[in-house]
Amino acid sequence: MNSETVHIDAHWRSINKDQEELCGDKVAVCRNDQCFVMVLADGLGSGVKANILSTLTSTIISKMLSAGMQLNEAIETIAATLPECKERGIAYSTFSIFQVYYDGSAYLAQFDNPSMVIIRDGAFLHPLQQVREMYGRRVSISTFLIEPGDFLIAFSDGVLHAGIGMTLNFGWGQKEVEEFLISHVRKQDSSRDVTRVLLSNVNYLYGGHPGDDATVACVKIIEAKETRVMVGPPSHSEQDAAVVGRLLSASGMKICCGGTTSQIVARVTDRPLETDGLLSMANDVPPKGFIKGIDLVTEGVLTLQKTNRYLQKACEDPVYEETLRSSKEQDGASCLVRALLNSSSIAFMVGLSDNPAHDAIAYSPISLNAKIALIKEMGENLKQLGKIIHIEMY
Repeated sequence: MNSETVHIDAHWRSINKDQEELCGDKVAVCRNDQCFVMVLADGLGSGVKANILSTLTSTIISKMLSAGMQLNEAIETIAATLPECKERGIAYSTFSIFQVYYDGSAYLAQFDNPSMVIIRDGAFLHPLQQVREMYGRRVSISTFLIEPGDFLIAFSDGVLHAGIGMTLNFGWGQKEVEEFLISHVRKQDSSRDVTRVLLSNVNYLYGGHPGDDATVACVKIIEAKETRVMVGPPSHSEQDAAVVGRLLSASGMKICCGGTTSQIVARVTDRPLETDGLLSMANDVPPKGFIKGIDLVTEGVLTLQKTNRYLQKACEDPVYEETLRSSKEQDGASCLVRALLNSSSIAFMVGLSDNPAHDAIAYSPISLNAKIALIKEMGENLKQLGKIIHIEMY
């Protein structure tokens, strides 16, 4: 964790060729404790065949890199594997690769896709490229250091084709896309903002009827920060001060879940625990609390269960995830899910003591094992949503 200097905010979106149910472009993402990998593959043509080829290409490359294979080896493997169209003499799938380590080192590779655009401090960054021939295919590879605030944008050739024979005679073109990005990308934008604005303009140039699949994949480099969530009292009260100290040292948000847990934090910090009464109460979520220096204080299991239901639905529906992010609801579960979705790295600090607050509820299904299982399930859902997750037991 100490070697982490950057984290990744990533987003991608596609629009399908008019009247096609499947997109011939595919983006695959893998994360582990060391690096982030994003692959944008563009299958030849459109429809089912293109979708299958791009899915295989992006999935194989991303899995190999996240498993520790070197970039050159992964590219050689896929270059040797990809079939070639005999009529056109070109590969059935092209690709762009981002591999970013949390220490700030980055590796980019491009094979027959439009050139990636890198923006730093409002200007283009052009890292040195090495062109290597692998199995008769020329692949451009760049190695450089990234910094917080950098934007890395890849797109399929459907973006360059936008407007051909319609609003533009010869399509948009690489230079025009770059000029559009440099004039529209702002320092405060997220990867979602950049993806949305570029793809919206592509759809506009196509007149709402895309003549080709078009995909935009954007990475924004952000400063490494870890949100910490303290859930439940430690197994031994002698650990209270140390665990609370770790919570307070979080570089990101500091979150406390549970009535007993909140009382421990208040006692150790010698700060009052206050509640907002019914102001933040929902039908199935108790009200929030407040402790000076803690970003969010919520009730425990009921709030976590509802938050996990939100996360499960967000995993299934990207539009619902956007709804959660933009929600103005102030109940504990809504605030907690927003905090988690807006974090890049999250550490759950799980206390292993049987909570005395549950002892009085003879019929309560709440147990230590159930709580741990719930946190692990939340962690898996958050990983699926692109978060770096650590679970610590005390």
